[in-house]
Amino acid sequence: MPSTNNPAGSGENGGGVRSVQRAFDILSLLTEDRRTLTIREVVDETGLAKTTALRLLQTLEHMGLLWATRKGYAAGPALWRWAHLARHAWELPPETVQLMRELGERHRETVNLYVLRDVHRICIAQQESPQPLRHVVRVGDELPLWSGASSKVLLKDAPARLLARIARSSPHGEEHLATLQEWIAGAARDGYAASHGERDPGLSAVAVPVTGASGATVAALSLSGPTVRFGEERVQEFVADLREAAKRMSDRGFDHPLT
Repeated sequence: MPSTNNPAGSGENGGGVRSVQRAFDILSLLTEDRRTLTIREVVDETGLAKTTALRLLQTLEHMGLLWATRKGYAAGPALWRWAHLARHAWELPPETVQLMRELGERHRETVNLYVLRDVHRICIAQQESPQPLRHVVRVGDELPLWSGASSKVLLKDAPARLLARIARSSPHGEEHLATLQEWIAGAARDGYAASHGERDPGLSAVAVPVTGASGATVAALSLSGPTVRFGEERVQEFVADLREAAKRMSDRGFDHPLT
């Protein structure tokens, strides 16, 4: 088993970085629907050798990030500290929460706030639609950037290398790059983006940028729901209200949710 001082078996050849990435890949396999992991699942889904997977699992258990049970490895108690820190670091100010609540009450659709992370967008806040047929994304969920209204808004200033990686990660492959660039240019030109069934059939969304002090896009504010409720006239109503709310968020300062 790796030593405590070098838990991931790091070395000067970059093996330590690879081990850290592999460890986080394992942790990322845990979801709301899958709360325990077997060694076989880790091997099958990461492609790691069984000995390597077992070594990393034991290291993560030793650090308290995983907990061995009879059914497999579950999230460990040490994650509570990280979860506590993250919750407080990304807890939105009351004014922002109120703006999102008012949007949801006026339009009766789900309101989400997303930020960019590598090839994903992360939901950092949500006000759920009160309607029986609605779209729901849990806070903390990571969604792909190769589609969706919020993605088009968030990727405005993305470097070419990142866009290429996002395209490769999509079901369409590298050829999706041209479509991505077209979507992003349209969102930059219009000041908003819409999507209809791009990732999930029957699901639509409208998003606008939230900007920081420098003018750069730091988040995307969106309304989403069933496509049948997102006709063109309704979309324009959503855009007008989203823009007003995003402007108020930007004006109070939004380089970070706590600012």
